[in-house]
Amino acid sequence: MTLNEKLATIQTKFKSKKSRFNSFGKYYFRSAEDILEATKPFLLELGVSIRIDEDLIEMSGIPIIRSTATISDGENELHATAIVGVDLNQKGMQVPQQFGSASSYGKKYALGNLFLIDDTQDSDAVNTHGNEPKEKNKIASTKDPAFVKAKKYIESGGTISAIKAKYTLSKEVEAALTL
Repeated sequence: MTLNEKLATIQTKFKSKKSRFNSFGKYYFRSAEDILEATKPFLLELGVSIRIDEDLIEMSGIPIIRSTATISDGENELHATAIVGVDLNQKGMQVPQQFGSASSYGKKYALGNLFLIDDTQDSDAVNTHGNEPKEKNKIASTKDPAFVKAKKYIESGGTISAIKAKYTLSKEVEAALTL
């Protein structure tokens, strides 16, 4: 079995649960350690090893950590890389924590790139950190007091698009406002 075939086996059979909880953002996520733990059963079975190397580089004065995840069968290697900037202005963190956070993030994404982990369901990708968009108010009827305000707004030169940016309108209400 070639190294490509061994990697493909891991990529198709790999399962890693999101066992960590971010109490600030209120979501579960997987860490680099979770990913590495999930790969362990494949290592002896397929005769491969995994390693992660990191380099500190700089771009436009910003420290960057380049994390490279490598799978090897002892003869051949395949690599995947992730690049993460270090936010030195991140409040509430000391410099070692800022670098450690970037390092952890880079390792996780280098491994994710190597093993083709689909993070579309990963809350990191959609996390709003508690700043969820507010649901629009609804104007469902022409008897709604908000409809009267909206009608006056349009009569004074306002636009329907401005109202629709703030409210969800029923078809009846939208039709009555565009008359």
